[in-house]
Amino acid sequence: MAGRIKAEDIETVKERSSISDVVRDHVTLRPAGPGSMKGLCPFHDEKTPSFTVRETVGAYHCFGCGEGGDVISFVQKVDHLTFSEAVERLASKIGMELRYEEGGGPNREGGLGRRARLIEAHRAAQEFYADRLVNSPEARAGQQFLQQRGFDRAAAEHFGVGFAPRGGEDLSRHLRQKGFTDDELTIAGISGRGSRGLYDRFRGRLIWPIRDVTGDTIGFGARRLFDDDRIAAKYLNTSETPIYKKSTVLYGLDLAKKSISTTRRAVVVEGYTDVMAAHLAGVDSAVATCGTAFGVDHIKILRRILRDEADLAPARVVFTFDGDAAGQKAAMKAYSEDQRWASQSFVAVADAGMDPCDLRLQKGDAAVRALIDDAVPMFEFAVRTTLARFDLTTAEGRVQGMRAAAPIINAIRDSSLRPEYIREVAGWLGVEVEQVRSEVARATRIAARDATEQRESPDRRRDDRSADGGPGHRGGPDTDPQDRGQDLGLPAPNLRDPVVLAERQLLQCMLQYPMMVRPSDLDSIEADAFHAPAHRVAFDAVRTVGLPAEGLSHAAWLAAVADAAPSPARGFIAELAVAGLPTVFDKGTGRPPQRYVDSLVARVSEVGLTRRIADAMSTMRRLSSDEHADPAAARAAGAELLGLQRQLAALREGSSG
Repeated sequence: MAGRIKAEDIETVKERSSISDVVRDHVTLRPAGPGSMKGLCPFHDEKTPSFTVRETVGAYHCFGCGEGGDVISFVQKVDHLTFSEAVERLASKIGMELRYEEGGGPNREGGLGRRARLIEAHRAAQEFYADRLVNSPEARAGQQFLQQRGFDRAAAEHFGVGFAPRGGEDLSRHLRQKGFTDDELTIAGISGRGSRGLYDRFRGRLIWPIRDVTGDTIGFGARRLFDDDRIAAKYLNTSETPIYKKSTVLYGLDLAKKSISTTRRAVVVEGYTDVMAAHLAGVDSAVATCGTAFGVDHIKILRRILRDEADLAPARVVFTFDGDAAGQKAAMKAYSEDQRWASQSFVAVADAGMDPCDLRLQKGDAAVRALIDDAVPMFEFAVRTTLARFDLTTAEGRVQGMRAAAPIINAIRDSSLRPEYIREVAGWLGVEVEQVRSEVARATRIAARDATEQRESPDRRRDDRSADGGPGHRGGPDTDPQDRGQDLGLPAPNLRDPVVLAERQLLQCMLQYPMMVRPSDLDSIEADAFHAPAHRVAFDAVRTVGLPAEGLSHAAWLAAVADAAPSPARGFIAELAVAGLPTVFDKGTGRPPQRYVDSLVARVSEVGLTRRIADAMSTMRRLSSDEHADPAAARAAGAELLGLQRQLAALREGSSG
């Protein structure tokens, strides 16, 4: 029976789970000011990083799409899990056993805990396959396959390679004995269901575990070994399941991500053995797709790890393709998506069309490294592949080739490179530079005309609005913050107003560095001192909770502040808790200067007092003009005005001091 996880265990999981470490499984982070890190958002596509993480607060927020929260909500969102599943996943990572309310526990039949059960089934299956490769006599064919390709036992163990017995029920029986149900095994794609019961999906094949970016096994790839295998396909992959979607998985990424992040170079090869060969040859940033073409989702995954950011030096992505027609087609498909990268794309094709595995066997590790280092720009490969379709020995062929290459030159992102590429292509074609330049200019006019026609088409405009998210869609990181607004049912703060900007910065200091705010500061500022209603709501929550008590962690205090606010305001508070401050931080403490915080307190207090003085003066004027006014009320109003003016004078004197 399912039960609720104990609240204290949930808090312990949050305290012990480093949000930076969890996020780094998906995004490469770099410093972005004291206590902050930044990277490309995993929840929307962007060229400039707007995804911010603050470890001390235990929170993240994207200033592009608005997603934000704590470590649990991040795991929920990125892995598509329920709250309980996310807590269970984090607990398993830190080796913590969760306690459930009396009479309950994880639901193993579905919903709560299902992903964890499917992951565990794959882990047990991988161990079974790996054991069979070493200890089963019938695995000899698999051992020979690996040896013939230069992989010893240590390499097989490093990549988790195994063998599926030919019997057809061995794995299913083994996993049943471990407590997995028939439904779990079929949902996981490990077993199939036939008229006689369960049968193993993979039989008599060499097995590679397919892992997600965190290292969890979520599927398998299987290579044919025996001639009498009833399935003719050389490779089989796990069908798509609740935890495995092939278009979002790259084989070897769990092993390659550290190198990709450090070197800012990714190498995309075509198969499992190519990944193994590349890693063993020293190219440990190699990955491969799993039975599908390299596509948009794969680009998004690699961009976040590469730090494929527009304001950094370009990263390097190298594709290796076979030299045959299929390899050229795959390369041209990859080139068609090249505009999605800020990185520089290259293509590596070995002599005689050898793949990295064959190249390593025949020429050694150094040859594999040289293949990657000597890769040619994808532009050059695309143009040469295009020109290869034409007979350049004839005038007609050269003209046709020039017209086919011109749109490729025109599509180069960096227009300053076009003159040089025009000269190069003219040389490859054997024509005058001016001829190619004229053809590229023609391609430019055609592209501009087509773009204009698309903009003017009503259907196209509707498509564009849908693609952009429709009216009210939040912009990217360059969008002005005031235009994004807050989902509070209140006007968005106008950050062009210096007073409102000061309010925001003060709230950031209160949420990020509460130790620098004095209790008297909270007492001296009235909620109506905040001009922006959204800021007023956030300040009310801070004042309701008060400053952190001794022994209370920053993250727990911040969670209490969020809980004290209306539900729609919690995302706004999370944003303020990670947003950067425009000041120079103290190198010793990693905090903003105390005088900076004090000046914000004084500024907001002064604005509040000035507003109250204006209100008091207005009251005095009304009472003075009313001959029936109570003299006592007039005296009280005058005393209040005098008191406020004295407070303002004292505040200004203290600020100047």
